[in-house]
Amino acid sequence: MIKLNQSQFSKILDHAQEASPSECCGLIGGSEETALTVYQLHNVAPNPTVTYEAAPEDLFAAQRQMRARGEELLGIYHSHPRATEPAPSETDVRLAYYPRAVYFIVGLGSNVPVMRAFRMTERDEGWEQVEYAIMDE
Repeated sequence: MIKLNQSQFSKILDHAQEASPSECCGLIGGSEETALTVYQLHNVAPNPTVTYEAAPEDLFAAQRQMRARGEELLGIYHSHPRATEPAPSETDVRLAYYPRAVYFIVGLGSNVPVMRAFRMTERDEGWEQVEYAIMDE
């Protein structure tokens, strides 16, 4: 179970709301299932209102920073601006290149943002919802 603190959780939700109506994207780095850093990335997808593609320069910079800090990739997050019950789309499953990462999806389709976490399963090309925790700072 990945553990985030309240400011990391808020940073992800704020990123999703600022990017709306486009999808946002980012990485979560840490160690031993504890998030240490949230890396906001720019979405450069041709149609960012329905999909995301991290800007390569942002992605490489975040990965370099993670290595320099001794972090591992714990999670990848993005938003579904119109979803009330966020779940991976067919595109999300097809583009799940990091099977060990937890995929966080923020739904902005209701008054209160909802974030859910999923682990992609390669064997059946599906997903399973997983728990995460918000810890005190």
